Amino acid sequence: MQPPTEAPAPVQTVRFRPLPEGSVAQVEAYLTWVRDERAMSEHTVVAYQHDMSRLLALAGEEALLALTAQQFRRFVGKLHHDGLSGRSLARVLSAWRGFYDFLAKRYGTEVNPVIGLRPPKPKKRLPHVLSPDEAAKLVSIAPEDVLAIRDKAIYELFYSSGLRLSELVNLPVTALKDSGEVKVLGKGRKERVVPVGKLAQAAIEQWLPHRIGLAAPDEQALFVGQTGRALTPRAVQKRLVEWGIKQGLSDRVHPHALRHSMATHLLQSSQDLRAVQEMLGHASIATTQIYTHLDYQHLQKIYDAAHPRAKRQSED
Repeated sequence: MQPPTEAPAPVQTVRFRPLPEGSVAQVEAYLTWVRDERAMSEHTVVAYQHDMSRLLALAGEEALLALTAQQFRRFVGKLHHDGLSGRSLARVLSAWRGFYDFLAKRYGTEVNPVIGLRPPKPKKRLPHVLSPDEAAKLVSIAPEDVLAIRDKAIYELFYSSGLRLSELVNLPVTALKDSGEVKVLGKGRKERVVPVGKLAQAAIEQWLPHRIGLAAPDEQALFVGQTGRALTPRAVQKRLVEWGIKQGLSDRVHPHALRHSMATHLLQSSQDLRAVQEMLGHASIATTQIYTHLDYQHLQKIYDAAHPRAKRQSED
């Protein structure tokens, strides 16, 4: 006698909603879902509306569900040619990809021609770097008052140790070491110890007595403002722009420019990429390698100005 066989489990069918007729109605359903069910911010919803309007315009009379991957490649090429950056194109493709995913999950469509499509790689923007003379001019601030003394210490430390702006404003007094080093809490809450040059040490030592008179009793930050509290990143940025103008620099100076300048000048002198990586707190040496490009630009300028063959080529 054969044992009874189990009945097969019932196949569960997914119930899809009726697909809205027409591309415009489908886009409206998608945007409603983005706003109401995904609860995206108003800024994101407006951006998605703009991106989907672009798609409808590019498609013209053709239904969105009839578009092919080849057509989308042409769309991306056109938008890029019209001046849309790689970062903006990445957002556009995300909105378009999400549209087709939404149709598949809610209405059972089977086509997503945007899958696997990537925007053009954006050109790497090299950071602005001061020349050694410009950096020296910026930090040669006369100690006219307490804030000038403080600012000189800030810029000397930026240029000496290559700190990030967030690292500097969060730096406590206790981070200073007698050995001429400073302990920094960087990205990912990773600690590193970096050297502080003699000129930066001297500027900090000149600032510390004034800090005692300014800082609130419970304030731990090394650099404080007139309220006695730690400086905000915006305050540091604003003061640096003002000092750059006052010291006669032609370009607007930002805190990161001092970090970049320190890294570039150190690499030009030492050629030690690993040491620069450690100083800056980069997790990957690939991030530090951007300064090799800056170093090459510096050498290229010297070559173009001084080499007789380069001169002869430029005159032809």
